[in-house]
Amino acid sequence: MARRSVRMAIAAIATASMLIPLAACGGSGKATTDANGKPIVTIQVRRNVTDNPMKKTQFSKDLEAACDCTINWQEISDNAWGQQKSAKMAAGDFPDIGLALYDSTDVTKYSSQFEDMSKDLSKLPNVQKFFKAQPDAKKLAEDNGHLYLLPSDRGKGYRVSATHMFINKTWLDKLGLPVPTTWGELKTTLEAFKTKDPNGNGKADEVPMNIRGLGFGLWSPLTLMNSTGLTTSFMGASASSQGYYVKNGKVASYLTSNELKDTISYLHSLMAEGLIPKDALTRDASKYNSQTISDGKTAISGVTFGWSNYSEFGDKLADQYITLPPLKQKASDPDSQVKWDYSQPAAEYAYVLSLNPKTANKDAALKLINAMYSEKLSVSGFYGSIPDIVTDNGNHKYTIDKAKAYAEYPDTRAVALQDRFAGWIPDDVTIVNDTNAEQVTASDQAVRETIKKNVDPVKDVIPIWVHPSSEDMDTLSNNNTAIFNYTDNQLAKWVQKGGIDSEWSDYLKKVKEPTLGLDTNIKIWQKYYDKQA
Repeated sequence: MARRSVRMAIAAIATASMLIPLAACGGSGKATTDANGKPIVTIQVRRNVTDNPMKKTQFSKDLEAACDCTINWQEISDNAWGQQKSAKMAAGDFPDIGLALYDSTDVTKYSSQFEDMSKDLSKLPNVQKFFKAQPDAKKLAEDNGHLYLLPSDRGKGYRVSATHMFINKTWLDKLGLPVPTTWGELKTTLEAFKTKDPNGNGKADEVPMNIRGLGFGLWSPLTLMNSTGLTTSFMGASASSQGYYVKNGKVASYLTSNELKDTISYLHSLMAEGLIPKDALTRDASKYNSQTISDGKTAISGVTFGWSNYSEFGDKLADQYITLPPLKQKASDPDSQVKWDYSQPAAEYAYVLSLNPKTANKDAALKLINAMYSEKLSVSGFYGSIPDIVTDNGNHKYTIDKAKAYAEYPDTRAVALQDRFAGWIPDDVTIVNDTNAEQVTASDQAVRETIKKNVDPVKDVIPIWVHPSSEDMDTLSNNNTAIFNYTDNQLAKWVQKGGIDSEWSDYLKKVKEPTLGLDTNIKIWQKYYDKQA
């Protein structure tokens, strides 16, 4: 409150004969204790769905009991947070506890606004147990020994590659075709999908290969580079998602690799024959969805890239699709050359929780955080309150009530924090009816053997816990903007119109110009990669 408002409030309370004691106020003028003298802790959380307020849940009541405090929930939608975030940080407006609000870049810019929780670990025994059980999570969280952001771990059900390549097995069976194993076989299969009416409706409406766009991100067709011997890790703010990979200990850029050139050439050959929609790189996302989920009766898309077959095609069409095992570029290529997207750490863990060092009730806040990382409260934070939504069956087993959790939404976003939770679901926990985990785990089976045999998560990937400094992050970001301003248009043009062979040499000269900063970025990532190696 402003001072005038505080004086007015005091006067009003005095008029009411002082029946309720005045709550203590911190430096911001906000009350720090409730009417019963319990400390107030503010939690601000970014949520997908906010129509079931967290303050009304049993989960919130259980947290309050654990910290002997009152929680002031502030919920904000993704869109609203995107609009307000920069202004709030610049104004020094940080909540006591933030969930899914900040990332490591924010910490480097506003380090004084983030508690270094490495100093508080003695008061966070559940977090200590988490880090001991999951050392990769600790690596992700640590910043030169500091802990400014605590990660969440949603459990072994999400220890998966985030991208899978799906093919309509029903179509294959109808046409008497085998599951393709090479780029050449895939192209032959797509040609059959286009010309032989595999969905049987008498219309030439099949989309042989459907893609969302082009880029180094989730569900990109550029994951086909894994066929050429390069490993991708296309999720989050990874070095791979910025266009950098490592091979034999040396950092390089996909953008100047012959492997990318081959992949772009292959994608162009598919588009040139009408096997990929001509407008695939420019259309609205809704059109893509209309061709994957379709009308729920007749499948239209033959091959796509996505999270799980259910998330891609919906419940009614999902059973027609299987995950393609990673393809070889050529039949003569050795099995050991084939990789697949290694994004397991980013799929399982996430930067989530921040603590304001200036919070008035830090001890209560730390009790609250420790409670969040207990097993039961982690389960209820992610899936839904116990016993309202989830039943505790004992012996680390929990069952989600499908009727309550999934009645209105395809996951538990409305009744829980879901991926915005802070907590740790240990590997010995069994969750029954987690349809999302069950579906993506099933989709992941076809790529696991390749990843296990052929992908080294340190030697073939720049791990997501490699943290450049604030200054170097600024350099990387500025250079990447200049680089992608040039390369995005060029790669899209080659997929749509061709010409990569004749223009490749000039392209390499342009993208390697010192003014774009590609070599500088490679040196930065090499420096930090070498530190963790």
